[in-house]
Amino acid sequence: MEVLQHLSLGFGVAFSPVNLLVAAIGAFLGTIVGVLPGLGPINGVAMLVPIAFAMNLPPETALILLAAVYVGAEYGGRITSILINVPGEAAAVMTTLDGYPLARQGLASVALSLSAWASFVGSSVAILGIAAFAPLVARWALAFGPAEYFVLMVFAFCALSSLLGEKPVKGVLAAAIGLAIASVGVDANSGVYRYTFDLPELADGIDFVVVVIGLFAIAEMLQMLENLLTGHKVEVPPGERKLFNFKELRFTWWTTIRSSLMGFGIGVLPGAGASVASAVAYANEKRLHEGKDPDAKFGRGDLRGLAAPEAANNSAATGSFIPMLTLGVPGSGTTAVMMGALTLYNITPGPVLFDAQPALVWGLIASLFIANVMLFVMNVPMVRVFASMLAIPGWLLVPGILAISFIGVYALSSSTFDLLLMVGIGVIGYFLRKMGMPMAPMVLGVVLGNLMEQNLRRALSITNGELNILWSSPVTMSLWILAAVVLVVPPILRQRRARQVG
Repeated sequence: MEVLQHLSLGFGVAFSPVNLLVAAIGAFLGTIVGVLPGLGPINGVAMLVPIAFAMNLPPETALILLAAVYVGAEYGGRITSILINVPGEAAAVMTTLDGYPLARQGLASVALSLSAWASFVGSSVAILGIAAFAPLVARWALAFGPAEYFVLMVFAFCALSSLLGEKPVKGVLAAAIGLAIASVGVDANSGVYRYTFDLPELADGIDFVVVVIGLFAIAEMLQMLENLLTGHKVEVPPGERKLFNFKELRFTWWTTIRSSLMGFGIGVLPGAGASVASAVAYANEKRLHEGKDPDAKFGRGDLRGLAAPEAANNSAATGSFIPMLTLGVPGSGTTAVMMGALTLYNITPGPVLFDAQPALVWGLIASLFIANVMLFVMNVPMVRVFASMLAIPGWLLVPGILAISFIGVYALSSSTFDLLLMVGIGVIGYFLRKMGMPMAPMVLGVVLGNLMEQNLRRALSITNGELNILWSSPVTMSLWILAAVVLVVPPILRQRRARQVG
């Protein structure tokens, strides 16, 4: 009953004309961001953060805009994956495996409409999960002290590093670089200048928006220039049907539900994200059906192989709002950027947020549902329109995105030093990408660096410097054990799998 009252408050906020318009604009822009290869949700959200702040949007409206862009990008990534075998964003990689073969068979429109439906179901399941579980998690999180928060953030780093597959060392190094960036500026406790290199502009630290836009937008544009990306012309093979039929819906129904629930569970884990969810869901469906079902043709155009990753990545993307809102720990790289956006409004995500800012939290949850419906309605008839975005030439796309990035950062700080710093960070980010360094742990380090330091200091001040507070409670012990499990178990499983294959 309490949840229904909160939802009525949320829909009251979400149905305001301004917020409805913002949700629609965000959903449209997010889909375009998802369609254009290389951009992805982090870039889309990062570029809009300074613009939203400079426009003096209220915090709930700004958050609705960023959330709609995030979910829209997860929808949009599937379009190019299916049509031209180029993932629009990282979570859509698994969609190419069966989506593109279906398009080659003349079923492009069926594949696009069915994947839109799977995305809609996945997001809907996750939104219901947020409404049901987020308040419970928030109440539980109220018992967290500084020691528990510190260990929770350690667990988030461990979870993310372990999920990077073959790059755990590079993931740890990226997180360390992020933490180093977060430590720049005057120490709040001692007043000591740290890593400022006698530059007064660095006394207040490096602005989060500068780091994110440099690492993602600038570095990505340099990568696009290097690859001489001039766009692709999409030709959809002719097909008789434009929509999936009831038989295909029934064939993929349980796959969609299973993958949605699995994606939500993975999305709730701090640091996991949609890419991991889509890969796990696809592998699970392949394991369930291959060898048992004679009609299974995973990798050659199986509708279940299309529905699974799309349901999972949208569910995970939406589910990643739970750790951000309830624990103040980002569930993905994109929610890390959104956390940074909230700090611009002097809002700290965490369990208190549900009581302190109920209109913001429940307005966001309600607007996620509205944006999800908008995206489903938008994506089915407008697929060809979104696909035509690929025809934008690189010489126009790159300067346009760079101009938006520069205007956004300057509008936020009115500082030319920040512009130069952004370019410098972008160049460094470009070379780090060339070395295969993952960016998500770095963003996590920048976002959580100050919080980790503050909570560690608070915890140690309670015990006059005694370290045993970090493992003295049942919660901290459980989190240390979970951190050890996520570090140790994945490599063992990978080795076992490699032996089986070998």
